[in-house]
Amino acid sequence: MEPDPQQASTTDPLDWIARIFRPAPPAAVKVVGSDEVAAGYRYWQLRVLVATIVGYATFYFVRKNLSIAMPFMEKEGIDKIHLGLFLTLHGLIYGISKFANGFLADRSSSRAFLVVGLVASAIMNVFFGFSSAVLTLGIIWMVNGWFQGMGFPPCARLMTNWFPPRELATKFSLWNASHSIGGGLILIICSYLIYFGFGWRACFFVPAGIALIVAPFIWFNTPDTPPSVGLPEAEGTQMSGSQAHSRAEFRAFVVERVFKNKFIWLVSAANFFVYTIRFAVLDWGPTMLVQAKHIEIQNAAWMVVAFEVFGLMGAIIGGWLTDRYLAGRAVRMCLIYMVLACIAIVIFWKVPVESQLLTTVLLGLIGFFVYGPQCLLAVTAANLATKRAAGTAVGLTSIFGYASTAVSGWGLGALVQYYGWDAAFVVLIVAGIAGSLLFLAAWPAQANAYAEQGSA
Repeated sequence: MEPDPQQASTTDPLDWIARIFRPAPPAAVKVVGSDEVAAGYRYWQLRVLVATIVGYATFYFVRKNLSIAMPFMEKEGIDKIHLGLFLTLHGLIYGISKFANGFLADRSSSRAFLVVGLVASAIMNVFFGFSSAVLTLGIIWMVNGWFQGMGFPPCARLMTNWFPPRELATKFSLWNASHSIGGGLILIICSYLIYFGFGWRACFFVPAGIALIVAPFIWFNTPDTPPSVGLPEAEGTQMSGSQAHSRAEFRAFVVERVFKNKFIWLVSAANFFVYTIRFAVLDWGPTMLVQAKHIEIQNAAWMVVAFEVFGLMGAIIGGWLTDRYLAGRAVRMCLIYMVLACIAIVIFWKVPVESQLLTTVLLGLIGFFVYGPQCLLAVTAANLATKRAAGTAVGLTSIFGYASTAVSGWGLGALVQYYGWDAAFVVLIVAGIAGSLLFLAAWPAQANAYAEQGSA
């Protein structure tokens, strides 16, 4: 007899925790006509897409605010090595959290995960703003990393539940705007908070307040699945009844579709190098531009915003090209983008630049080509794992992605401290080449695995 999915096992701690976040049971399907179903989907897909974009962008408000505060924290005696260690430990905890919470999110309420994680991160930011001791700051930022890991997996699960595989790359690239919106806006907000004399601590208090305001908006606009609001499952994602209800089968499914899938391991490893480049710019970009280029902090912030804006365009264009010309094979677009990212890094490093506008454009080109694979490898993992294990799959990619903070955080901080900024660019070029080779190895990967699972 199949175990009841609504009854938590007393011997399984994951089940016990999952019960706290148990999704609501499906509502009665009230719409039967094709027009009514289509209208219902359009309405809810838009709400889910907007709410998750706003929600995940706000996660960035209480995570990437540290990068703009770092040059001013240095003035209070916290050196680059300590700041880099903050970034590394936060990133490692975040990656582990995304993986652990990805497995849990696949069996739980997505909106509960999003709201709890965001509120907890806001509270950690308040504690951080009130602290001064290096050890205390480091511990708080590590704890924040854990709660931050509750953001991405439920968003990935919502996207795979609400959008069919044939259009997921395009829609996911639109959702990926949340990274650029959040990362860009928080740089602007925090740079002007400092510019107008509020100090670096305001960079943590103000974003925390914004996060607490956004949390209720997420709650009321992110139903877990179409059946939870009376709609049928998204086209091409239907699973058999036994797959939907057996916990034992779910674990076997995860092992088979995620941990035994060489292509998911390849794109996960590639994610390490994609994120090395991305985080190097996001975390150290303002400091590098201020110290190496002698640019005012508010101008440096706008330059890193350009990195995010160009990245947004790169992700959207990459997603559209993937669905339009590559039949959803996102890995192939990732390879093209990563090769071009290597070229853009070399140009930014080697071409003498006198104009701040040209510096901004070159930095933006790096963002354009890095954010393509940053978005599309998550699409690859989610589609290969199917919606049932999407959270686990993207969690696995995240472990590798945030393990990169050992290089982009503490590693680069120590390297620049002793050898200067040129050494950092050598590391980024090596990362780009390594990521390209891994994407090349994953070239044969299929667009998705739904056909293999007998979907309707």
